[in-house]
Amino acid sequence: MSLLSIDRELARDSYYMATAQRSESFPTLNEAISADVAIVGGGLAGLSAAIELASSGLQVVLLEAGQVGGGASGRNGGQALAGLACDQATIESQLGLAEAKRIWAMSLEAVQLIRQRSAQFGIDCEWQSGYLSLATSARKARELQASVEAMAQKYGFQQRWLEGKDLPEWISSPRFTAGCFDAESGHLHPLKYCLGLSLAAKALGVRIFEHSAVTKLTPGTKVHLSTALGSVTANQVLLAGNVYLQEIAPDLAPSLSQRIMPVGTYIACTEPLDAERLKALIPSRAAVCDTNFALDYFRPTADQRLLYGGRVSYSTASPRDLELSMRQRILATFPQLQAVAIDYVWGGFVDISMNRAPDFGRLGPNANVYYLQGFSGHGLALTGLAGRVVAEAMRGDAGRFDCFSKLRHRPFPGGKLMRMPALVLGMAYYRLKDMF
Repeated sequence: MSLLSIDRELARDSYYMATAQRSESFPTLNEAISADVAIVGGGLAGLSAAIELASSGLQVVLLEAGQVGGGASGRNGGQALAGLACDQATIESQLGLAEAKRIWAMSLEAVQLIRQRSAQFGIDCEWQSGYLSLATSARKARELQASVEAMAQKYGFQQRWLEGKDLPEWISSPRFTAGCFDAESGHLHPLKYCLGLSLAAKALGVRIFEHSAVTKLTPGTKVHLSTALGSVTANQVLLAGNVYLQEIAPDLAPSLSQRIMPVGTYIACTEPLDAERLKALIPSRAAVCDTNFALDYFRPTADQRLLYGGRVSYSTASPRDLELSMRQRILATFPQLQAVAIDYVWGGFVDISMNRAPDFGRLGPNANVYYLQGFSGHGLALTGLAGRVVAEAMRGDAGRFDCFSKLRHRPFPGGKLMRMPALVLGMAYYRLKDMF
């Protein structure tokens, strides 16, 4: 079964799809048109870039293979966090402290951008401030505390340290030994936010086409994009199609596929809980994540449910008995929810890079095809910022985009046939390490 087919099957029981109303659908491209910029991908990165570019007066066309927000952008854990999926030390080792500070500042801007756009465009995305990062062992608590101190010293980023004795005020779980609280980050309903951005983009003049998968890209001074029924000719192109881009059109950007891997992620959502009971679980209503390499993450929803993610698949094969395994993960954290029903279980794929750092750059003989990939499961906020900085580059100011594009990326080892088994084996090691 193809990756796209698996993905569509995983999306069928999404809580977000059940609770976000699509007030507008967009047509399928069935003619030859032209634009200043063509964007491939109707997720948060593509929509963010479209808004920035259209706001500056450029003609923008956005092509989405399925529905706007139908991929990872509208189906994730809803946690909008500062920083990247990799440690700041990874950025420092490649670019130095000054550039690492610049990237960190942009990640803070990424979180602020969600609030700004929600206010500007009247998007009710159920924003809730606050993020708890929690350790599951004494060793991990020491590592987390060292990270908190380093972030305060090097970056001026203050988080509240929580000793084990403090945790009952923050979370009702026996699983954690210590943690920290970040007041800047938060969580939201990602599909409502994504759909709100699509309406904002349309209002700014962006032409959005759904069910319009790109089948061929012809580079040149002007780039030509073909779909099944139409085509777009543009001066510049942005590829923002997550892991699905290669399957939609294998010749679109073959050099990129070696640097990312599709990883399946899975989420469950409980039935509505009594408001006081949910508050007792997470009194601050913050988003929560443990510090394991193969991590669990969870948060309360606006309609009083517990949304819980954690299981992953590095082979693209969907786990058997997904609801049962997700229930087990929930009970490992909150054993008091034994009798609570699960209403929704779904999943999808994210694009991870070897070092978990984002991979931005340009392609083609004219360097007028831009790409954004490798958000590595940490892209809800960062995708919006990525759309902003790529739009700046397209308008002639590439300073911030090039700060990211200087990050070096290696292909996954093992070649086409063995890289996925190699990743599965490597992750088995990290899962074992998480136990101690």
